[in-house]
Amino acid sequence: MSSTPNKALVVLTCIDARLQPEVFLGLEIGDAHVIRNAGGRATDDALRSLIISAQLLGTRECMVIHHTDCGMTTFTNDDLWSKLEAETGTSAAAIDFLPISDVEASARDDALAIRANPFLPPGFAVTAWIYDVRTARLRQVADG
Repeated sequence: MSSTPNKALVVLTCIDARLQPEVFLGLEIGDAHVIRNAGGRATDDALRSLIISAQLLGTRECMVIHHTDCGMTTFTNDDLWSKLEAETGTSAAAIDFLPISDVEASARDDALAIRANPFLPPGFAVTAWIYDVRTARLRQVADG
């Protein structure tokens, strides 16, 4: 089996255990690369993986999928910094945990950040989506 996905698709989504992109996108093993992190954010490491996926493994489309009821909407950096310092005695203020205040805006912003990356090939398609964990429906976020 090739490491190049059958559908030339890469998905960036959240680590939330309720999300099963292979299921709700109807993917089979080998159809897509799936990159997951807290919030499904376009972090430096996610971008590193996207660049490798596109430049070395032939993906040509990225779906950024954020979701309703995301745990990343339940705290601020200040909240987590305070908690971590209280529990460990060490400041985590240098870490931006990328909390989310608006899932639609965050999905759109992450898609824009990916599109702006100069190391992705011309024509690399990036779309933003919201998965509703209650209805299991996926809807596209309009560019704004």
